[in-house]
Amino acid sequence: MPAKKKKIKKILIANRGEIAVRIIHACREMDIPAAVIYSEADRTSLHVQLADESICIGPPSPLESYLNIDAVIGAAKKCGADAVHPGYGFLAENADFAERCVKEGLIFIGPPAQAIRDMGDKVESRRIMESAGIPVVPGTTGAVGKFKQLLKAASSIEPPLFVKASAGGGGKGMRIVDNMADLESTIEAASREAESAFGNGTVYIEKVIENPRHIEFQVLLDQHGAGIHLFERECSIQRRHQKLVEETPSTALTPDVRRIMGETAVAAARAVGYQNAGTVEFLFDDKKKEFYFLEMNTRIQVEHPVTELTTGVDLVKWQIRIAQGEPLSLTQEGLVQRGHAIECRIYAEDPTAGFMPSSGKILYLQEPSGPGVRNDSGIYDGYEVTTHYDPILSKLVTWDETREGARLKMITALENYVILGIKTCTLFLRDLLAHQAFIDGKTNTDFIPKYMSEWSSKTWRPKDGGPPDEVLVAAALMEYLAKPIATGGDGVQERAPTPWQTVGRWEIGGGA
Repeated sequence: MPAKKKKIKKILIANRGEIAVRIIHACREMDIPAAVIYSEADRTSLHVQLADESICIGPPSPLESYLNIDAVIGAAKKCGADAVHPGYGFLAENADFAERCVKEGLIFIGPPAQAIRDMGDKVESRRIMESAGIPVVPGTTGAVGKFKQLLKAASSIEPPLFVKASAGGGGKGMRIVDNMADLESTIEAASREAESAFGNGTVYIEKVIENPRHIEFQVLLDQHGAGIHLFERECSIQRRHQKLVEETPSTALTPDVRRIMGETAVAAARAVGYQNAGTVEFLFDDKKKEFYFLEMNTRIQVEHPVTELTTGVDLVKWQIRIAQGEPLSLTQEGLVQRGHAIECRIYAEDPTAGFMPSSGKILYLQEPSGPGVRNDSGIYDGYEVTTHYDPILSKLVTWDETREGARLKMITALENYVILGIKTCTLFLRDLLAHQAFIDGKTNTDFIPKYMSEWSSKTWRPKDGGPPDEVLVAAALMEYLAKPIATGGDGVQERAPTPWQTVGRWEIGGGA
């Protein structure tokens, strides 16, 4: 039976940071009031400042605020919202939360709860995909979490093997086994970590595909039976099993392979009764030119902007339209990829210290801009970066007619992105995109350990032993302050270029 249209009157955004800001912009353009929640630590955050209404829901701890289902539902009722957008992370892939929203008479801007539940269980999702004829990585299928069952099942799979948490994500509860003698102890360790992180110690075993590419397909399915894909995103460059650089189109896919993978992605989504925006992730074997279902992310993705820039489709708006019962007006035949887009995630972390998170106040902020440059940001000059939440600050995206054009534009944008007071990964990303392996499109999942393991922030400094950064900064500051404010012929007062423009690209840590 076709879904009935129900115009959404007000949306509560159950998230924070840059994704909350992104959803606010979509709501504004659709003339829908947007309310947000915030913790005590986020009282002065950008999403709070931009929203039409904001509700504090608890202390800084995510368990007491952003993950507190009762508090989020209470906030929705308090502000009179009739729909909830979960963004990504926090409660976005929590089936109980989606179910509770519907029970409370709220529209959940996402897929049905059962689809979230099925795809959130990696073992169950493998079983569903195998039944639907979707290729999966060789491994165990079914609810096998006990040592003897796993050991028996693993005996037919040639190492190296992955031991993975069934309810996992973000690299937690994941271990590689090169020697079968280590399998039992590895299962125990992965199970303990999974139990601690997700409250579910069930693990499964999967064959390691050597140096694959991580390629995902964006899908949209409405409540009337229509479904499309919006092509691929390559997300192979990762640290700690978490994505750092994404791009589209992938340099690895031919038009025929792209078509087959896209059709498979839509079929995978249909297999779980999916509705709304989602992402089907595949491992792509470069040597054999084969692909395998990995998992499905039942939410909007961090990297969705690269798809938007190459297709012209606003995915967040379509999430809202589908949630209120509108049919897809997009057709597969009418969609085309135009140009190339690259996204770099800007994290508050130190690449020279194993990507450890960095916190503190942003003392100065200069964001890049220009044609083909998009910066989805959740920060501002003076913003306090805490250790309570994921360290992502913004998503920097560039678009150009060619991959090389997008790459060069990204390098320039990174050089013009100045965030002082905390450590960030901008210099690391700049050098990564300048590496010959990236230029050649060799973006497999081993890219960072293979090509960037020796990287240090010192590698970009002058090789002639020039003066330390502190001397350059002091000199530039003195020069700047010594110059008076000039008044032009039109009466407009202008200050000389800032020190950050004078000394060129540099950064300073939290002890500034």
